[in-house]
Amino acid sequence: MIRSVVNKFLSKIAFIILGGSTLRPWLHRLRGVKISKNVWISQYVYIDESHPENVIIKENVSIGLRSTIFTHLYWGKKGPDDKVGKVIIEKNVYIGPHCVILPNVTIGEGSVIVAGTVVSKNVPANVLYGHSPATALARVTHPLIEGISYEKFLLGLRKI
Repeated sequence: MIRSVVNKFLSKIAFIILGGSTLRPWLHRLRGVKISKNVWISQYVYIDESHPENVIIKENVSIGLRSTIFTHLYWGKKGPDDKVGKVIIEKNVYIGPHCVILPNVTIGEGSVIVAGTVVSKNVPANVLYGHSPATALARVTHPLIEGISYEKFLLGLRKI
């Protein structure tokens, strides 16, 4: 309980404090995020508060303003069906502003993630990776709300 409160406090400070290559990485390391040398974390970057130890950021990485890294997709307390995944960001990666990195993703060495991209699957090494124009992708039959597992949500998607 105390560790959780301290973790969230450090996360909030890291979210706004100056020092993208010094204080912010240091605070996230204190929280348990595995961060190598020469990493830049812009202001307003959210790194999962519940499972920071599942985030690995290797050397020479730059994470853009207001990006988000999630290692889980559940609300409240973790249930038996809720999964926690790792996020691994390999060396020499640039993540543009306003990106969302979802659980169980590895971003390959030397890749560049275009601003505003949602990364939901592994990114190969040395690629420019970005989003397509937004469009309706599927019909939702089980809303993604508290009490509905992510797996049930996925199984309820229907082709349009």
